[in-house]
Order: sequence, then structure tokens, then C-alpha cells
Amino acid sequence: MAFAPRVFSGMQPTGNLHLGNYLGALTRWVEMQSTHDCIYCIVDLHAITASWQDPKELRQSIRDVAAAYIASGVDPKRTILFNQSQVAAHAELAWIFNCTARLGWLNRMTQFKEKAGKDRENASIGLYDYPVLMAADILVYRATHVPVGDDQKQHLELTRDIAQKFNSDYREQIAEAGYADGQFFPLCEPVIMGPATRVMSLRDGTKKMSKSDVSDLSRINMTDDHDTIAKKIQKAKTDMDGIPSEEAGLAGRPEADNLVGIYAALQNGSKATVLTEFGGAQFSTFKKALADLAVAKLTPVNAEMRRLSADPAEIDRILKNGAERAAAVAQPIISETKRLVGFG
Repeated sequence: MAFAPRVFSGMQPTGNLHLGNYLGALTRWVEMQSTHDCIYCIVDLHAITASWQDPKELRQSIRDVAAAYIASGVDPKRTILFNQSQVAAHAELAWIFNCTARLGWLNRMTQFKEKAGKDRENASIGLYDYPVLMAADILVYRATHVPVGDDQKQHLELTRDIAQKFNSDYREQIAEAGYADGQFFPLCEPVIMGPATRVMSLRDGTKKMSKSDVSDLSRINMTDDHDTIAKKIQKAKTDMDGIPSEEAGLAGRPEADNLVGIYAALQNGSKATVLTEFGGAQFSTFKKALADLAVAKLTPVNAEMRRLSADPAEIDRILKNGAERAAAVAQPIISETKRLVGFG
């Protein structure tokens, strides 16, 4: 069967969203609304996998992330926007996929090793099983395209493996149901676009910008005001050399490469264009221009987030409506999956 193009993606409601989330994901999500059927999720089931979350704070974080999505341009009238825990089909399909995936596949997942560290024995089963739930998130809507960062590509490959194995395990039932090509679940494709798909820390250009970094100076939060944004950019780590005129001059200079990439993404341009404009300039000049651009782009988003957050009941209404629409898409797929497996 031919699968209609559909996009699924989501973010966890843990900590403040930052510039990396905005440039690496949200701006791309907004663009894709014009070309695809889009489903965007606040993945609150994933949020409790790594550590315990205060229930009151988690509820507020879900609303905050929803406000950030909408303020960035995600339109809940055009796009399905909801929080994951409100659609039971995610958890149902995850269990079926737990019985499809293999232990060896999960043992190869590098992100679990990084997050669990030396305390692996005390990590939750949810953290270990995170990639299987991610596969269920995507395939319960038969999504064909998934905007992901570089750090999630391995998980998406696992999603494809799970889909392929399910299609193979139940190939007779799938054929009997009329799926002539033997595919009930699609082999989804990653979508990695733009010059800032991996925005790095402002304090260390070799590390990804993260909500969990102990230094707030390492990131620009979407809740930062214009003075804070400008201050963080001015304090961003650089090297002794100036701005090169060609991209080759950024090799081996992670902080310079990161700042140039951020400017290019905010301008919706390329690194080459930025270097043509600023090549030969000192970082003091470039940082001033970057701060002005970041403030111009992010301050309106920040203001809209504050406006939306002042009406939590409206955010709850949007999420409830989105969950109902998401469930309407997911329910026939999970019902057919259960039938193929033999559950009734």
C-alpha cells in the first residue's frame, strides 16, 4: 500500500526549551505544516523515564511546552497538537512492539548507555525501553517522515527495524487483510534539514546545547528576555582568531562554527552567506550582530509564550482537542494491529 505522507515528532516537557529546540526542530515543524499532514506531540510518557518528575511541575511543563510550540508557529487548527499520555494507543502499541523488538537491538542503543552511565543497574526499565515507545509513537499514526536530530537517528533506525520485523512476522495475516505489498507499517524516513540541526553549547562547542547543562550560560532559553539573550551571546566562548571568509576556515573551531551556524539558521540562510558578510571581522563585531538578530527573532516568540501561558485553561482545551483528533487517527491503526496479532 502507498502511505500518505505524514510527519510525527515531539519533545519532552522537562526543563526550558532552548535555542537548539527552536532552530533544530520547531522552525522545521512549522515549515512542514505547509507540505505534510503533521502530528506534533508533547511526549510526557518519555519525560518520566529518566527520573522522577514532580506531578505539579510536570503538568505546568506540559502547558509551557505547548505554549512554546504555538508561539513558534505550530498551528493547532492545521496540525494535531497533544500530549502523549492522553492517547492510550501509544502505550498499547509499545507493548506489542516490546514483543517484536529484540534485546540485542536495545543493547546497542548508545543513548541509554550515555544517560545511564555507570549507574546502569539503577536506571529505569522505561529509560532502557524508551526507543520502543518512540517507535510506537511514530507508527501508531503510520508516520512516514520524522524530523529528528543526529542523536535520535539510531532510534529511528530501530523504529524501521521494528516495523520491518512486524511486517515480516505477520506477513500472512497482512496479505490476507489485503495489504498486497506486505507492509502494514511504513519504514519511516528521517528528516534532517538546515544549518543548525545540532546547536551546540555556548560554553563548549563540542557538546550539544542541553536543558540539563548546569550552566545557564550554555544555552539561550526560549523564556529569556532580550537583555539575557544579548548577555549570553556576548559571553559565548570563542577562540583567538576572527571570522573566516570560507567554510574551510571553520574546521577545528567548534565554537566559531556553532555561532556562525546559529546566525545562518536565524537568518534562514547558509554559513557561506554569513562568512561572505562577516569574513575578516572580529568576534566582538559578529557577536553584536548575532545578539541583535537573536533578540529580533526570539523576543516576539517569548512575548507570545507569556500571553498564552496566562490562560492555562485555553492551553488545556487545545491539548484536549488535539488528543481527541490524535486518538481518532490512532484507534483504527491499533485496532487493526491487535486484530493482525490475534487479539480478538
